[in-house]
Amino acid sequence: MEIVLNSAWRKRLVIGAAVVPCLIYVVLAGRLFVASFFGDRPELASLQRAAGLDPSNADYRNHLGRYYALVARDPGAAIEPYRAAVQLDPHSARYWFDLASAYQVLGDISNQTVALGQAIEADPTTPDVAWEAANFYLVQGDDERALREFRVVLQNEPTLADPAIQFCWRINPDVDALLRDVVPPRSEAYLAFLNLLMQKQETAATAKVWAALMATPQTFELRYVFGYFQYLLDHKDVDQARLVWQQAAPRFGLSAYLPSGRNLIVNGDFSLDVLNGGFDWQYQKQQSVTLTLDPSDFHGGHRSLLISFDGPGVTDAGIRQFIAVQPDTVYEFSAYYKNGDFEGAGGPHLTLQDAFTRDVLYDSDELKEAGFWKSATGEFTTAADTRLLVLHVRRVPEGSPIRGKLWVDDFRLTQKRQ
Repeated sequence: MEIVLNSAWRKRLVIGAAVVPCLIYVVLAGRLFVASFFGDRPELASLQRAAGLDPSNADYRNHLGRYYALVARDPGAAIEPYRAAVQLDPHSARYWFDLASAYQVLGDISNQTVALGQAIEADPTTPDVAWEAANFYLVQGDDERALREFRVVLQNEPTLADPAIQFCWRINPDVDALLRDVVPPRSEAYLAFLNLLMQKQETAATAKVWAALMATPQTFELRYVFGYFQYLLDHKDVDQARLVWQQAAPRFGLSAYLPSGRNLIVNGDFSLDVLNGGFDWQYQKQQSVTLTLDPSDFHGGHRSLLISFDGPGVTDAGIRQFIAVQPDTVYEFSAYYKNGDFEGAGGPHLTLQDAFTRDVLYDSDELKEAGFWKSATGEFTTAADTRLLVLHVRRVPEGSPIRGKLWVDDFRLTQKRQ
């Protein structure tokens, strides 16, 4: 349809029809702009103006309520703007939490509980919401609801796993119940639980958490295996330490580091990288001693361990390996060594000791005067309570100055056939 603008009044009518909506838009946009300007200012008058200019904006109402609650310290005055905010936007968990906080200060537990329930309903999986809800229920003595919210935290926020697990254990120190009802199948949650139980010296309970951790396919760092493994040895739980290493090694692609019937010593020829944990070699820096993997001189494989001594105070080379054994059993040990010129009284020895009683089961002769590869061998019988040995290179006599180089290679320990 064609509109003929053949008169002045028709032209003015059309222009007016176009201008009026534009003016309305400008006015509305201007009000919103001004409201935004006042809403960013932390003064009471500005916040009130913002809420008046844009009454449909829930954020301005909530900011006004926070001013009354946090700045004016008048939680009673905060209730009305907080309630206006949740009516305008009932899907904001933050608004409901602010309202619940005001009711808490006022001692209105009934309305606080309702507001908190609305916050959880509005955002049931956000960790921050669950954390605040859990702490509220904890204060109220509602342990069941607190544990339920802590599970949401553990499921969705790994950085809060440690404190969440601590609260859960404080509420209900029952490893079976927490694993069944609270701790989700996530590696971060299990590791936090495992760490807590180690701190509490709950060694038997750690085995249950470890089993749950192994049942989940989620990845975690090898250092946690080393830490738990060493904890078990420190608490003389050799059987669980063996199980942990047997389960963890294949999972981390370390099956070559498992002891076998052919050789209970792991990485005896130093052909693998030294893990410094588990049943592999472990090392610690010692005064006047340097440890080096030497690919230029070896007996078997493609490198040996070079131990350089240079100075006083040497008691141990700083390299050791734990070996799980059976009690009342005969074992055969062998290794190869080579050295350069040694200076000083005495010399290094290869020693196998009970890791707990420190009884010496095997001690080699001094590893000196061998400019070529030479074997050190022997056999011994474990005691009735021996379950774990430690193999290391010690200095006899301890402490006196020594200078020289020692290469060691091809360590082997097997059960003697009857």
